[in-house]
Amino acid sequence: MVKRKQLNAKHTRIETRYFPFYGESRGGYRVVLGIGGNVGDVVRRFEHLFLFFRRSSFIHIVQSAPILKNPPFGYTKQADFYNTVLEIETPLMPYVLLRYLLRVEKRFGRKRSFQDAPRTLDIDILFYENRTINTERLTLPHPGWTQRDSVLIPLAYMKG
Repeated sequence: MVKRKQLNAKHTRIETRYFPFYGESRGGYRVVLGIGGNVGDVVRRFEHLFLFFRRSSFIHIVQSAPILKNPPFGYTKQADFYNTVLEIETPLMPYVLLRYLLRVEKRFGRKRSFQDAPRTLDIDILFYENRTINTERLTLPHPGWTQRDSVLIPLAYMKG
């Protein structure tokens, strides 16, 4: 069952079986992930990703927001994006989590052609505990999150 609600001219909120989801904390490092995509059946792919993470020993989903359909930014000559956020707990340290998430993206068909290109799945680490990291491989909190409706609107639905 998929429910859609037009928020305004640019944004549609989509609710599915797992988006939004509110679970329980089990312990581990608290992380907020941003997920997005605009190639293929993205809503179905998000549902599959949710189930994939539920089976993972590295990821425990604490909560998820509704999905937001929204226009692309950067490279704008492409289909609208679907985005949401997940709060997870993980035993993995930041760089190990990043490597794991890059492998997950690849498993779900991600190909990197150019910046802001269309994609099947994009998983970004938005926040990792209260850590600040600024290296070539990883910047936390994720740069630009405060200017992106694709992050801000789903985050507004998160508890706590």
